Amino acid sequence: MKNNQVKIKQAITKGETSLGIEFGSTRIKAVLIDNSFETIASGSYEWENRLEDGIWTYNLVDIITGLQTAYSEMKQEVEQNYGITIRTIGSIGFSAMMHGYMAFDKTGELLVPFRTWRNATTSVAAKELTDKFQFNIPERWSIAHLYQAILNEEKHVPRIDFISTLAGYIHWLLTGNKAIGIGDASGMFPIDEATQDYNELMVKQFDELIATKGYPWKLKDILPEVYISGDRAGELTKVGAKILDRSQNLQPGIPICPPEGDAGTGMVATNSVKRRTGNVSVGTSVFAMIVLEKELSKVYPEIDLVTTPNGSQVAMVHANNCSSDINAWLGLFREFSEAMGQTVDMNKLFEVMLNKALEADPDGGGLLSYGYLSGENITGLEKGRPLFVRSPESNFNLANFMRTHLFTAFGALKIGMDILKKKENVAIDNILAHGGLFKTPVVGQKIVAAAINAPVSVMATAGEGGAWGIAILATYMMNKNQEESLEDFLDNKVFADVDGQEIYPDEYDIKGFEDFIKRYKKGLVIEQAAVDHLIS
Repeated sequence: MKNNQVKIKQAITKGETSLGIEFGSTRIKAVLIDNSFETIASGSYEWENRLEDGIWTYNLVDIITGLQTAYSEMKQEVEQNYGITIRTIGSIGFSAMMHGYMAFDKTGELLVPFRTWRNATTSVAAKELTDKFQFNIPERWSIAHLYQAILNEEKHVPRIDFISTLAGYIHWLLTGNKAIGIGDASGMFPIDEATQDYNELMVKQFDELIATKGYPWKLKDILPEVYISGDRAGELTKVGAKILDRSQNLQPGIPICPPEGDAGTGMVATNSVKRRTGNVSVGTSVFAMIVLEKELSKVYPEIDLVTTPNGSQVAMVHANNCSSDINAWLGLFREFSEAMGQTVDMNKLFEVMLNKALEADPDGGGLLSYGYLSGENITGLEKGRPLFVRSPESNFNLANFMRTHLFTAFGALKIGMDILKKKENVAIDNILAHGGLFKTPVVGQKIVAAAINAPVSVMATAGEGGAWGIAILATYMMNKNQEESLEDFLDNKVFADVDGQEIYPDEYDIKGFEDFIKRYKKGLVIEQAAVDHLIS
């Protein structure tokens, strides 16, 4: 232990560390790792998106405050544990929720509030662009937000000088470089796998589509430059160092890797960048990423085509809603327990309640739930309308209640994955899962394995999440051997000695989920209209 302490102190002092900071939907996390990929220290900042004037957003004050707080907590942990003030770091990387829309003018002013991935307000633009490109453009993609603003004739559009994602914005703020990692870029605009850049034909088609508007910009002029994993995408400026570290101890000049989206960092954190592998990331939203061996035969509105951080094509199924409704129900159970005079540990509450699902009827006893706190693109619902319903014949008990809410958390995801598995015959050797739900062993894995009908593993590193993943990408940039691929770096160095618990799909769970999903699809026809009628 003492030798390890000395080793870590030397690494911190010499700057032989990497820092990853990721902006998740509910938490901003900073993770400092050593050159053995072990976490030295971490910090975090809790936040929530807000619905303002019909738009899901985070304001700039929270973005900067969260960045500084997460870094400061990490820095203080280093000082407390090792007695060292951080003055330099070997490399840094920034990651954030993919997609969305941040538009800036020539002075760097944000022209409209940040529009996050959660907004389902671009359906007209997304459909027109999908038809034009013959390539699925989801509603949350940056290009859909831009084109919808054009269709709406929003006043800010002619003033645009730069558009980016949240990760791209943070990177630009701290480096001055308008850069983006290819994985994050693939959620802004379609990528050509051959050129590993924006699809030139589609860029041209978009410019032609808006030519009559007479805007002073072309699309390529306002998009960030695409970088591949391993590239050096800038360095921390003097201004950037002052923004990041309020104590003014951190020195500028630190190399920074390409900013990536949370999908890409999740793939890195679970070692699922190889073909025929994939990962499932669970949080406020849920998405599955499957690295493809070949192109899909047709365009599916439920399937996004994005890339890994090293540019391989990925089929992505992204559902806007996952754990929020479960969290809300468990919050209600906590209130009940406290009203009964009992102090409740939330981790214990989650463990007990999730495990009840293992005692349930296969299909959840005929219960039905939709955990839609926001609109859901895959199922075509524009607004959030959480709903729980049962018939007099339903077997209403706690086990079925919990199983139903776990099924519905992955209901929209299953619809998309069924397309890949049943229509496109996409081969999946294994899925690696990460997210808070998997802190409770077995339960989440069994449900996801049933939804996808493939083995699901949770690695010991999965709890580290995307902040650790972007720190690994920062390390890869500085420490890779010449011609060493990201896949080889992860396989042979990062994950060489990492164990994972693998669970295979159970026929009992598969049949139960299939029966539930029939009920789920049937109810979708009336869900939003019925709830709107009841609450109007």
